[in-house]
Amino acid sequence: MNNSFTAIDFEKAQGYRWSICQIGLIQVTNGVITDEINLLVKPPDNYYWPRFIDIHGITPLDTANSPTFDQIWHKVEPFITNKNVVAHNGLSFDFPVLQKTLEYYDLQVPEYSKFDTYRIHKAGLAELCKAYKIPLNHHDALSDAKACAELFLIHLNSKN
Repeated sequence: MNNSFTAIDFEKAQGYRWSICQIGLIQVTNGVITDEINLLVKPPDNYYWPRFIDIHGITPLDTANSPTFDQIWHKVEPFITNKNVVAHNGLSFDFPVLQKTLEYYDLQVPEYSKFDTYRIHKAGLAELCKAYKIPLNHHDALSDAKACAELFLIHLNSKN
């Protein structure tokens, strides 16, 4: 595998997998960050569980005028379809969240290769960022995606 991939992270408004309220996406090309996307997304009915607000700090006021997932998918899809996609705890969280959200909005689930930095490094994101001195504003989707990209680059470089 080359050093080109997409790192992604989602924050949710509720316990339901289809309730995305923030997307952070980092595109890495030949080992260099070449693009990033940070989007607030209005979840269905703009409804939040208080426990989730406590985790990430995003509120219904923050997303009241934001587009819904189906309105922004066209911006995200080119970074996913037929790409190498990396997420921290992605196999248990981010990839199922993406699939359930696409199904909720009756959008086609694209083909892509999945990599999980939690499974690779076998530790939590905050712990790894501290160990590798990677800046992290935990539970901000863009910050988490950037950290995941750095961790995946560390993994790829260790294989060379």
